[in-house]
Amino acid sequence: MTKWSGHGLRGSVLEEMVNYTNEEYRAKGLALIQKIPTPITPVEFDPLTRHITLAYFDQRSTVDYIGAVQGIPVCFDAKECDSDTFPLANVHEHQIEFMRSWEQQEGIAFFLLYFTSRNEAHYLPLRDFMVFYERMKAGGRKSFKYEELDPAYEISVNNGVYVHYLEALQLDLERRAS
Repeated sequence: MTKWSGHGLRGSVLEEMVNYTNEEYRAKGLALIQKIPTPITPVEFDPLTRHITLAYFDQRSTVDYIGAVQGIPVCFDAKECDSDTFPLANVHEHQIEFMRSWEQQEGIAFFLLYFTSRNEAHYLPLRDFMVFYERMKAGGRKSFKYEELDPAYEISVNNGVYVHYLEALQLDLERRAS
């Protein structure tokens, strides 16, 4: 079991933006995307706020979101980063394996990255992530830099609450087809 503490809330700003986006997509009939909760076993509570202060994850999580976009199965993980360097340790081996398996079943797997200091989001296809991951496995950098991302996959962030990733997904689909 993995221990959870306050660090589990690091991605909550991005999560809120993505949840809002997914509700808008659902309301407009564009996509049906669901947040996958990570089951936890609470251990300690703050008696004043009644919040969980210590818990253990019951099992390894796969990805943050799963669903369908116009009949295309998609899964993705949302990650926040407070600098221009993204540590690959933020993505776990079992998540990568799940995403690879998803794509073997003809689904689309990707990451949504939010660079808080820039207020910018990026769509990162699994195949592009794997370039960074394989580089690390070969003894290279254990991170990638913002500058290494494909600028064509930058996602607009409107008023800090909307991460319109369907345009980047469309670009990804076009690139896969060519």
